[in-house]
Amino acid sequence: MFAKNVGAIDKVLRIVVGALLIIGALMGYGVWMWIGVIPLVTGLLGTCPIYSILGINTCPKK
Repeated sequence: MFAKNVGAIDKVLRIVVGALLIIGALMGYGVWMWIGVIPLVTGLLGTCPIYSILGINTCPKK
């Protein structure tokens, strides 16, 4: 489907930040915190559409 363009460190950071934002939303800190779904999904899938548009790739070279 999409080429992997998110490296290991980037992936872990996205998953952690996304999960923390979603937890904040569930705890009532603000509806805006649901934005955490985006980094969580991109981290889990290993691909970021914005990176593709900008030509960025944090994966190690194959």
